[in-house]
Amino acid sequence: MTIAVVDYGAGNLTSVLKMLERLGEEPQIARTPEAILAADRIVLPGVGAAGEAVEKLRGRGLDAALDETVRKKGRPFLGICLGMQLLAERLYEFGEHRGLGWVEGEVRHINEVVDGHDVSVPHMGWNRVDPTPSGMEFFKRGSPQEFYFAHSYTLRPSDSAVVAAYTGYGVDLVSAVRFDSVFATQFHPEKSQVEGEKLLAAFLDWRP
Repeated sequence: MTIAVVDYGAGNLTSVLKMLERLGEEPQIARTPEAILAADRIVLPGVGAAGEAVEKLRGRGLDAALDETVRKKGRPFLGICLGMQLLAERLYEFGEHRGLGWVEGEVRHINEVVDGHDVSVPHMGWNRVDPTPSGMEFFKRGSPQEFYFAHSYTLRPSDSAVVAAYTGYGVDLVSAVRFDSVFATQFHPEKSQVEGEKLLAAFLDWRP
């Protein structure tokens, strides 16, 4: 199985690669459309500003390759942190930007969505994740789980049917989405120790 970890020049790949290697895989760094098109599974990590990241994806032709491989051919996809936010139609970070458009909705600053609750931004550190029924196969059943977060912006889907998990932070923020062959998390499974390793293992076993 070929696992492509997408490198578009705006993400720290080391932790993701190491966690996949711990699970017995040999992930490949994908910097070209051809590498993405040849992959059996795709991981899109990301840190930094959304607008710059999506422009780098488009500038290298990686957006079209992702659309062909994931949306048209149905190969399993995992987005992590910014890699989840980039799926939205609109990204409001340092201006307005056009996302990949896989999820109807937008990405807004946390302060805009917490309804006056006094929370620290960025949302950084460990927090509880509560899966919805559609997200259950990726999470351990029966007990609360905590994962590691580091973000200032949050995805707001137009349709709650795509939400795979919520996290309470003044209000319920979307912490995972799932649809078709796409699964994505706002938290960092690669930095979430044992629980993160289990979640990545569940993604590798997933047959959408």
